[in-house]
Amino acid sequence: MLSGGGARGAYEAGVLRYLLVDFPRRTGLRADFDIVCGTSVGAIHACFLAATAHLQEERGELLLKIWEDLRVDEVFRFSTTDIIGLPGKIFGARRVAEQLRAGQRPDRLFGLLDTSPLEQLVFKSIPWREIRRNLREERLEAVCVAATQIATGRAVVFVEQKERSLPPWADQENVRMQAIRLLPVHALASAAIPLLFPAVRVGARYYADGGLRLNTPMAPAVRLGANRVLVIGLSHGVGPDVSEALAQQRTEGFGSPMFLFGKVLNALLLSPIDTDLARMHFINQLLENGEKTYGADFLERMNEQSRKQGGRPVQRIDDLTIRPSVDLGIIAGELLQGQRGNLEPSRFMRFFLRAFGRGNDPKEADLLSYLLFDTEYARPIAELGHADAAAQEERLVAFFSDEPMA
Repeated sequence: MLSGGGARGAYEAGVLRYLLVDFPRRTGLRADFDIVCGTSVGAIHACFLAATAHLQEERGELLLKIWEDLRVDEVFRFSTTDIIGLPGKIFGARRVAEQLRAGQRPDRLFGLLDTSPLEQLVFKSIPWREIRRNLREERLEAVCVAATQIATGRAVVFVEQKERSLPPWADQENVRMQAIRLLPVHALASAAIPLLFPAVRVGARYYADGGLRLNTPMAPAVRLGANRVLVIGLSHGVGPDVSEALAQQRTEGFGSPMFLFGKVLNALLLSPIDTDLARMHFINQLLENGEKTYGADFLERMNEQSRKQGGRPVQRIDDLTIRPSVDLGIIAGELLQGQRGNLEPSRFMRFFLRAFGRGNDPKEADLLSYLLFDTEYARPIAELGHADAAAQEERLVAFFSDEPMA
């Protein structure tokens, strides 16, 4: 399960580099996955994993190199003309609405930033045709990409697998799963951060960042039969012991629009992972209590009844979560303030900081942490991802060797 978070995705690349390169060397076990699911930047990584499943260790190095070669001034081309045209982008919604009413269907809708260089990188960096071959040759079973359909607000999961048919319970509740042949447009739709990146047209419908509704796409993997999931999150866990004093201290930054927008994005795109994991742990506990109360065949009898009613069978799902041990937003803030690295602010970043206020606290850089597609940011957070994965090596051995997990 690969989460969304824009430029924070370099952390995922660091985790994957450990899993694909160092973990096999150290343990003799391969980090092979039956199902890969992703949202936003995680969707791009999921497609990369599926398209390179025929490769060995080199794919971990290749993914990391893509991130380490990024320069923010190349990803976001930002000229004086772009600055002058910003008000037109902000207030041009009526013109776009008139085009849509006239039957025109532009490929992109709104979005303050020109993401065409980033889109070209996605097109060129992933051997898209190899996804189908790797599925056909059974190197993996399924690839899932989550997006949010703008018209309905519903989570839509594009799924490619060897067989076109999905389980009868796959398309239930508020998550629609759609069997399809994955193309770059599906990953780009999943990664369209609201307001910042333009919404993407897939067929006749428009989609935005999948993280709005399904940032950690556990539901589709579970419906496809996964019974053990590895979750890579992009948020630094904050437990319930965070004091009111700290919460009050954070309100000092609320005068900065950049601070507020960053916190809103955190809440939309990063926080749901904790809810998903808590729900899964609760169901696991229910099943365990049922077996203790009604006998070892409790789950089998319950699933038999569920199948009679056309429902989805349930099972215990083991999980392992790797998430940042350091707040990635703070790392971005320290870079901007010259406290680490040698980041040279681009024209785009200088404008952004002038427009929204630089602030004196590294915690105010949450928003830019989604947009810092630059080696100076990618390298330290990729190293952090590598270290956080290595710290869980013992549990990873149990995960990939099918040993019972605590």
